[in-house]
Amino acid sequence: MLSIDIEKQYHSQGSSSFQLQIKEEFSPGFTVLFGPSGAGKSTILDCIAGLQTPDAGRITLGDEQLYDAGRKVVVPPQSRKIAYVFQSLALFPHLSVAENVGYGISASSGAERRAIIQSASQAFHIADLSGRNPRQLSGGQQQRVALARSLATDPRVLLLDEPLTGLDAHFRETILQDLRAWNASKRIPILYVTHNREEVDAIGERVVALSQGLVIAAGNPRAVLDAPRAMALAQAAGFENLLTTRVANLRPADGVMDVVLLPSNKHLEVPLGTGQVENPIRVAIRAGDILLATEMPRSISARNILPGKVESMETCGTLVVLQVNAGAHFVVHVTPAAVRELSLAAGAAVWLVVKTHSCHVLAD
Repeated sequence: MLSIDIEKQYHSQGSSSFQLQIKEEFSPGFTVLFGPSGAGKSTILDCIAGLQTPDAGRITLGDEQLYDAGRKVVVPPQSRKIAYVFQSLALFPHLSVAENVGYGISASSGAERRAIIQSASQAFHIADLSGRNPRQLSGGQQQRVALARSLATDPRVLLLDEPLTGLDAHFRETILQDLRAWNASKRIPILYVTHNREEVDAIGERVVALSQGLVIAAGNPRAVLDAPRAMALAQAAGFENLLTTRVANLRPADGVMDVVLLPSNKHLEVPLGTGQVENPIRVAIRAGDILLATEMPRSISARNILPGKVESMETCGTLVVLQVNAGAHFVVHVTPAAVRELSLAAGAAVWLVVKTHSCHVLAD
């Protein structure tokens, strides 16, 4: 078990700075640190690894104190037995794959060293590449070498800072499968930093969402990211529609409230929030949660039906992205088949259909 309770002044590459504060326990298995760039995710990994020193607090791994400000305990990075894989990978170009994998191993004999290299290489399917150098490898193969090198040292914690950026979904998933299989027997905490929602879904265990140095949600990825409570989290989670509204009416008995879309006067029914009448609030809606109709829908359970006009359309792979003006600017995703069957085109009159609970009221 890895336990952290730290504070550190964070300075981003831009002009913003804030106090990073996090108190979390990380059990064996994957935990994703998720949030927008500049949220403090990598700084947390650096503090755990010992590359940065917190301003206050403590970091505990099992029964060992790695850092304790009050007792002035600071275990040096090389003594923490923590593996860290960066986005840049930092493979040694002049060494072979086998030499890279074995770089950090402190084995008592050559035979033991070779056995560890072979085991790590087999676990990540790079044993047949042992004589090559990094320049002869694909991006996915280089990622596998970096992971094998880190895990050959038998770490107590694995830190991954966006290591699979740039890989397609297939290669990313196969590497994650190998990492899960390796950890099935080792059972160590693995902290995985990303701001990519697809990677969170691919890992699918536990997520800690951060914004401006604070934990704003933690738990099951779907529970956290499919119903965001903060603007920064909604943006990072990929909600395409972030609407400005004003509270028009509270209906506690129904568990909902009516809001007015700005700058129009069109109404939306949304789940009951903490806002008061006349207060401005933001509402997040996924583009894929909006249905389109070319005739006024009747006798349906969805509570929000907004007339609008298609402003533009763009085909993106297997999706068609529509920009629709319906009292506010909406982004809507439909399939090419829906476009054909509904004869959708720029200038077409449509109705947007949105369920109440597809509207997520944001706290900021």
